[in-house]
Amino acid sequence: MSGPSHLDDVPLSRGEIAAVLADLTDSRHLLLAVSGGPDSLALLIAVAGWLHEGGPRPRVSVATVDHRLRAASAAEAEAVARVANDFGLAHATLCWDGEKPARGIPEAARAARYRLLADHAAAIGADCLVTAHHRDDQAETVLMRLAAGSGIAGLAAMRPRVAVAPGLALARPFLPFPKARLVATVAAAGLEAADDPTNRDPAYMRARLRSPAARSAAATLGLTPERLVRLAARAARVDEALAACAAAESSRLVRPLGNGNGSVEVSAEIFDLPEELMLRVLERAVVEAAGGAAGPTVPLRLERLEALVTALRQTREEGRTMRATLAGALVALDVAGSLRIGPEPPRRRGRRAPEKPPTSG
Repeated sequence: MSGPSHLDDVPLSRGEIAAVLADLTDSRHLLLAVSGGPDSLALLIAVAGWLHEGGPRPRVSVATVDHRLRAASAAEAEAVARVANDFGLAHATLCWDGEKPARGIPEAARAARYRLLADHAAAIGADCLVTAHHRDDQAETVLMRLAAGSGIAGLAAMRPRVAVAPGLALARPFLPFPKARLVATVAAAGLEAADDPTNRDPAYMRARLRSPAARSAAATLGLTPERLVRLAARAARVDEALAACAAAESSRLVRPLGNGNGSVEVSAEIFDLPEELMLRVLERAVVEAAGGAAGPTVPLRLERLEALVTALRQTREEGRTMRATLAGALVALDVAGSLRIGPEPPRRRGRRAPEKPPTSG
C-alpha cells in the first residue's frame, strides 16, 4: 500500500468530525467500543468533543472488551475507564471469560467481542454500537477477502452502517480516514494509546499485510488504500443492486408453506434466473427455513451454496430428484423442478455431522 501523504499527520478537524458523526444524531444511545489503542481512543476523543458542541446529541456510553489474552489487558481497560470518566462518560469493562480455543483465536475473539458488546448494548438500551475502523482497516479487509476468493458481498468489505441485532446498528464513521490521522488526533489531545503487540504478530494475516515488505509489494502492484477502498465502495453498490433484485425475485418465487417451522416452497422458475440471482434467492430461502431472523444454525459459506446450485441444475437437467443439507436446512428438489426447503431434522445424540453431499434419485 502507498506511503503516507503530507496530510497523514494532521489531526481530525472539528468540521470533519461533525460531518462523519452527523448520521449518529438520530440514535438515542451510542455505545462506543474503545480498546485503548490509538484508533478507538481517537473515536472517544472525537465523540466527547462533538457532544459539547451543541445541538441534539444522543446519550453516549463506553465499553472496553478485555479478552483476557494478554497480561496488560486489564490495565488497558482501566486506563480507558479513566479517560471516559474524565470526559463524563459511563464506562464498562466486558470480560471474555472461560476457556479459549487453541486455534482461530482472532475469529473467536472477534465473535466474543461483538457478542459481549451487543449484550451490553441491550442491557443499557443502546441502539447503535460505534467502532473506530478506518480506511487502512478497510483496505486490509479487501485484500484479505481477495485472498479468500470472496464474492461481491465480501469485496464490499465493511459497510459504514449495518444492522447487527434486533434494535442494534453498527456504525463505522471513521472509514474515510487513514489510521495516521487518528494517531495524530490522540497525540494532539496529549493522551497515550495502548500498544497491542499482536497487531505486529506475523502469525496473523492483518499483521503480515502491515509489514513494510507487504506494503511495498502492494504499492508496486498499484494496490493503494485509496484504490482498494474504491473497489469496496463499487462492490457495495453492485451488491445492493443485486440484493434488491434478489428480494423482488424472492417475493415472486418463494412461498411459505405455513406449517409453522419456516419451511418454504421455491418455484421451478428459479432455474431461469441468472446464476448470481439464483444463488441469492436460494440463500434467502435457506436462511429463512434454517433460522429466520436468528440466522442459520451454521455459517452459510458461498462455495457450499455454489456447489449446491451446480448440483441442483445438473440434477434438474437429468430429470431426477435430489435432497441435500446446507447450513441447517434440508433442500429437496422434485422432478418438476420445484424446491422445498425446511429445517434439517435433529440429529441423534445432539451432535451435528458434516453437511451431507447431495443425493439424487
